[in-house]
Amino acid sequence: MTTTEIRDPEGAVLRLRGVSRVHGNGPNRVHALRGIDLTVRPGEFVAVMGPSGSGKSTLLTLAGGLDSASSGQVRVEGQDLGKLSGAALSAVRRRAIGYVFQDFNLIPALTAAENVSLPRELDGVSTRRARTEALSALAETGVADLANRFPDQLSGGQQQRVAIARALVGERRLVLADEPTGALDSTTGETVLAVLRARCDAGAAAVMVTHDSRHAAWADRVVMLTDGQVIEERERQDDSAAGTDVAR
Repeated sequence: MTTTEIRDPEGAVLRLRGVSRVHGNGPNRVHALRGIDLTVRPGEFVAVMGPSGSGKSTLLTLAGGLDSASSGQVRVEGQDLGKLSGAALSAVRRRAIGYVFQDFNLIPALTAAENVSLPRELDGVSTRRARTEALSALAETGVADLANRFPDQLSGGQQQRVAIARALVGERRLVLADEPTGALDSTTGETVLAVLRARCDAGAAAVMVTHDSRHAAWADRVVMLTDGQVIEERERQDDSAAGTDVAR
């Protein structure tokens, strides 16, 4: 996988510093995140775990530039997302960030291949090249034979794999995945996790929200959230094949 130049002086793909997110005002204020610090470097696969409402999905939306922090700084490849114009932020999301949503977010009127190639075409890549890259990404997730089907012709698991292919297509340096195996059977889920692991081994960085410790075992590091705060970080101690219990 080819990569773009890292602009962070310490080589990080993703860096959160003192990031908080507050919703509402006055007595209705809800602190979704409280002073989060997180650094993810090339080749790292980070799993984020915690109970419902702990801030896991909020962390991903801020890292992906889909929402803005109330305070603190979010940087992707050295770029402060909070200081970018709307157009510049959209460009970063198209070029550097692949996002896997829980609800797939596929466009119903487009085929699987068209859904995957769309971000590349929006970024100025020719239709032919974008389709070639899309077919390659669909092959990675095991659904190349479904390239010409529309979302309503796919099962939930097939739609999820198309959504993951869309997050991987092109030269994305950062993959953000919110429960990427939620709609998949255990065998297909392991295949998808192996794809994410391989992308990290090739130099990308990934952050995955999961409730399953077996899936977190694929990661290099597990970040535990509770009430919007990091309460623990665990490094993987065993270099053997993934699928064993997460690092203790």
